[in-house]
Amino acid sequence: MTYPITVRSPSDLIAVLPFLLGYHPADSVAVVGLSGPDIDFGACYEIPPPGSDPDRVREAERVTAGTLARQESAWLVVVGFGPAVRATPAVLGLVTALDAAGVRVKDALRVTEGRWWSYFCADLRCCSPDGTPCLPPDSVIAAEATFRGQVALPSRRDLTALVAPIGGPERVAMGEATERARKRFAELIAGAAADEGDGRRHARRIRRAGQIAVRQAETRYRSGRELDADETAWLGALLADRAVEDYALDRVTPEDWRIRLWTDVLRRVERVYVPTPACLLGFTAWRSGNGPLARVAVDRALAAEPRHHLAGLLHEVLGFGLSPYLLNPDVPPSRARRFRRAR
Repeated sequence: MTYPITVRSPSDLIAVLPFLLGYHPADSVAVVGLSGPDIDFGACYEIPPPGSDPDRVREAERVTAGTLARQESAWLVVVGFGPAVRATPAVLGLVTALDAAGVRVKDALRVTEGRWWSYFCADLRCCSPDGTPCLPPDSVIAAEATFRGQVALPSRRDLTALVAPIGGPERVAMGEATERARKRFAELIAGAAADEGDGRRHARRIRRAGQIAVRQAETRYRSGRELDADETAWLGALLADRAVEDYALDRVTPEDWRIRLWTDVLRRVERVYVPTPACLLGFTAWRSGNGPLARVAVDRALAAEPRHHLAGLLHEVLGFGLSPYLLNPDVPPSRARRFRRAR
């Protein structure tokens, strides 16, 4: 993910990391790619739990190092968050794997209880054995990130909550709306079979209904409004069709209102209809440079349907650390087709 803020010290980097990741990491290892003082990308993963198989941990470090090497940043900085007993082996293990992969690591840091230490610097004038205090929450660099519209949630759990299903009376209303949408869909199919008879015409009728629903949803959210329960349920039912999914995917652009649209649809539809809006949110977030949101959205899609084709493809794209610049919107072919062929 690209990030417009320039950092000039480890303290600056640590202060801006939560805004880069979208949440404050804990018991995690974060990696930042740098080109001079500018940040190219950021990534984060949880430290393996105590008692993990050492061979599997080393293999995970090797795979992570390979993914990071593909980013082709001039330098990497590895930052471990958590107590030294857990963060130190995780940080140094990844540094070793990166060294074996031929990746240059500029620094390796640990952040524990509001202080940071460097594993590379032995100069007592800048890196005290007691650690260096982290910048306060209201530091200049944090204020700059906030001014630029970046948000740092308290934890990854709070990030996951952004895509969690709604509950309470709204959930009940959506359940009732979904039943009405299913009846409407059945009537659409029955009408197509009775009036047209041909299977391809039948598919075109569903596709047309889906295209209308997608465009209406886009118009609504572009103007700052929302869909009601019946409109959301109807859109969710139509998105289950592969052609409608491709149509919506092909229209994705990195705009905030699209993130709001697909977040709302994802949170409101019933579980059986979750994968496609989750993938549309993940794809939109990825194209917008919001990797953390893309990850939790795709995870939600795979939890609902582990074998969902588009979710699996997005999972690989995120896992390989591919840049959203992989897609060039100026190229004529369908964006959906280009994306499916990207692998």
